Amino acid sequence: MIAPLHDGRAWLTAQRWLLPVLLLLGLGLSFAIPQYNFPNKYIQLIIMYVGINIILTVSLNLVNGYMGEFSLAHAGFMAIGAYTAALLTMRVLPVADYPWLFPLAVLAGGLMAALFSFLVAIPSFKIRGDYLAIITLAFLMIVKSVIENIDYLGGPRGMPGIRKLTTLPWTFFWTVLSVWAVRNFVYSNYGRGVLSIREDEIASDLMSVNTHRVKFLAFALSAFFAGVAGALFAHVLQFISPRVFDIIKTTDILIMVYLGGIASIAGSMLGATVFTVLLEVLRPSNTAALLSWLPDFIFDPLNEYFIQHLGIWRMVIMPLLLVLLMLFRPRGIMGLREFGWFVPRLDREAGVGAVLPEKDHEPARSQ
Repeated sequence: MIAPLHDGRAWLTAQRWLLPVLLLLGLGLSFAIPQYNFPNKYIQLIIMYVGINIILTVSLNLVNGYMGEFSLAHAGFMAIGAYTAALLTMRVLPVADYPWLFPLAVLAGGLMAALFSFLVAIPSFKIRGDYLAIITLAFLMIVKSVIENIDYLGGPRGMPGIRKLTTLPWTFFWTVLSVWAVRNFVYSNYGRGVLSIREDEIASDLMSVNTHRVKFLAFALSAFFAGVAGALFAHVLQFISPRVFDIIKTTDILIMVYLGGIASIAGSMLGATVFTVLLEVLRPSNTAALLSWLPDFIFDPLNEYFIQHLGIWRMVIMPLLLVLLMLFRPRGIMGLREFGWFVPRLDREAGVGAVLPEKDHEPARSQ
């Protein structure tokens, strides 16, 4: 049973022409789905959320997965991108008359987030692990507190009245761009430096890897796409407030990263898709609709004692999922593995991207 699956995956990987065909098909569907309104608006909204979450997950995986750091600042970068883009579209750019200016706002949101990423990158030169997590968490709280105290940004009340400019084609475009950019960065010379930092930063420095420059670039690229995701999110939700970008949002992104798998672009896409869909399925109304085929003597008590309380319990289930992942599968579903289409041909032939047995990754212990 397993051998045919491996053979099928190897055959798909060898068909290099299939990826451009799928991209063109996805682009065509992104225009056709809103045009014919099939599936409905709700499903289209979920698809856009999946795309936005893929951007967030792939970009955070660059730091937390490939570099081996533990950053909690992603929701802060997302907030910076969201507020920057919203201010531009509401008060600067005439997007009502020229909707094609929207990409400029998204790009500005990403660039502003990348600029602020230097506040995280600079102290990361000297610290790692838990200390970096504390600094990035502090950065997230500072961003949230600053926004809450600026009336021009709406303060704690938030910023309503944002135009709905995020569409399926734009979501598809920015999602593909983020995956393409991160993939090319990972397999570039700087990406090799990122991987070496994960294994041993001191040894990397001794082997002439410019760890300062590599960290700058990795943090900046990760923050840039977090800002892009924030800009898209603001213009699909049409309302943002500091409460949207709190520690819970960061927890959601972490769950997606570690669910899909560390240091895996395909894993990030899988984790973001599974998490987003699961979160919607666990809404009480959706769960009730999915289980409505059950007999009344089963459905009625199930609905009364379980389904109606899912609105509260799903906020417990998701963080619990992260804890279970860290205990039983810390690398995630596709941790340290990659789908063949994302691996360059020479690396694929050399076996890069395959996972070694668990014992091969364990550090040697002194007797």
